[in-house]
Amino acid sequence: MDLFVGNLAPQTSEEELSVLFKTFGEVRSVQIKRDLFSGVSKGFGFIEMPGRQHSLNAIAGLNGKDLNGKPLTVNESQPRQGGGYRRR
Repeated sequence: MDLFVGNLAPQTSEEELSVLFKTFGEVRSVQIKRDLFSGVSKGFGFIEMPGRQHSLNAIAGLNGKDLNGKPLTVNESQPRQGGGYRRR
């Protein structure tokens, strides 16, 4: 199951998230989204966990939990609406 993790502090690392989520089960991948040019965290990312029950336990255990001074937002990842790119 893919999980969305939001409200990440800028200094949060992928390794730190991996260790945190591994307390609930196997973690296949961790990706923090970063600005293409500056490399600065956009404040959200995605975690892939193979087991549905482990993922639900992670959501229940980590949603609202403080990490680096900010309460995490953790929920099931939803597909992007509309697809494609947004134009300005």
